[in-house]
Amino acid sequence: MPSSWTTSPPPPAPSPAWELLLPAASGPPRGRGRELGAALRAAVRDGRLAAGTRLPSSRDLARDLRVSRGLVSELYGQLTAEGYLTSRQGAGTWVAALSPPSAPPRPRPDPARPAPVVDFRPGLADLSAFPRTAWAAAQRAALAELPDAALDYPDPQGLPALRAALAELLGRRRGVVVAPEGVIVCSGVAQALTLLGRVLAARGQRTVAVEDPGSVSVYPLYRAAGLRPVPVPVDGEGLVLSALAASGARTAVLTPAHQFPTGVVHSPARRAALLDWARRVDGLLVEDDYDGDFRYDRAPVGSLQGLAPDLVAYTGSVSKSLAPGLRLGWLLPPARLLPELVEAKRVSDLGNSVTEQAAFAGFLRSGRYDRQLRLCQRRYRERRDALIGVLAEVLPEVRISGIAAGLHLIAEFPSPVPPELCARAGVRLRPLGDYTASGAPTPRRFVLGYAHLGTAEIVRAVRRLAETWRSVAV
Repeated sequence: MPSSWTTSPPPPAPSPAWELLLPAASGPPRGRGRELGAALRAAVRDGRLAAGTRLPSSRDLARDLRVSRGLVSELYGQLTAEGYLTSRQGAGTWVAALSPPSAPPRPRPDPARPAPVVDFRPGLADLSAFPRTAWAAAQRAALAELPDAALDYPDPQGLPALRAALAELLGRRRGVVVAPEGVIVCSGVAQALTLLGRVLAARGQRTVAVEDPGSVSVYPLYRAAGLRPVPVPVDGEGLVLSALAASGARTAVLTPAHQFPTGVVHSPARRAALLDWARRVDGLLVEDDYDGDFRYDRAPVGSLQGLAPDLVAYTGSVSKSLAPGLRLGWLLPPARLLPELVEAKRVSDLGNSVTEQAAFAGFLRSGRYDRQLRLCQRRYRERRDALIGVLAEVLPEVRISGIAAGLHLIAEFPSPVPPELCARAGVRLRPLGDYTASGAPTPRRFVLGYAHLGTAEIVRAVRRLAETWRSVAV
């Protein structure tokens, strides 16, 4: 048989690496190395290339994939450095053994306590009312109008256009007294309280008086700022003056327009007494106006700050009107604290996002924010009315307290309501005791938030609660 007819040896079987990497190797040259690396990492992680698998030499793999040997050598070196491969000079390259990821423990279902169907969580706005289209338009307009220089690190006090718009809005709607130069834009009320706490602690203060019951979630903010929160009781007219004087604090944080969570309004006499106290002790009142725009039976009570801007630091945000996720708020401090607070803001985060500030400024100037407030006020009032109406119909023995305002009310039951009963009814209720410093249980009084729930949802949930209540009572 002539030698030219000799049968050639069969080609080598394609290696696993060749099969797995072939689709990535056929991609555009510019991103080929990145695609090959991603494909090989994925194959090692999910076990398609088992630990201990020997990979082809860089020369053989480059030939099979029709890429440069340098690219394969660089790929092997990178994945060896990352721990996906192991190699020894002159001995070859293998797939490394990776630690399998630990699976998170699965929660055990408890048939006796099903997940709540309706959560009457207080303080949560109707996030479905967020004006996505209008906000997107405001963002586009802001990006189109902002000069390049405005995208540098911002003024830590806030964009001048936004401070001017806020000063106009708050003066018109809440009766505050402030010029744009006196406004600090911050990341919500939480940051405003933190900045104030840091400045006051640096000035030698060690305690801060807080309402009890009140928003206990802010206690860690005060402590992190270097202050010890001292709970002061609230009565039907507001913060109790005798207890405040006995606290030894020179700063008090309060919610005078609609006390959280009891729903009382600080009376004119109590407001005047609080201002007298602040003058007498060279102190400060911090006004958290968290939902002052939402009063349903009359015009909202104006701000405490408007009576004495030199004694009151006023703060608020868009958390109840737009969305807490925007992290947009404001702080209006007395002039004597302004420079220190601006510096505290600067070292904290170098200022808020310029584009979000510009979008909000345009949103305010266009009148869209006023329309948003009217929309929220109408929805929240309807939901409050629905909650009170169905409670009066199916649970007439429940007593409602708190003014017609805000996003929540207090419901007092004639006897304790155990959590097991709420779970059976498919609802979740927050006891008033959750908002006290002592955490003492108050299973008869509950803080019911309604703003985030639809009227039909509210009615169904209360009816289920009433049916469960009756069945247990029988």
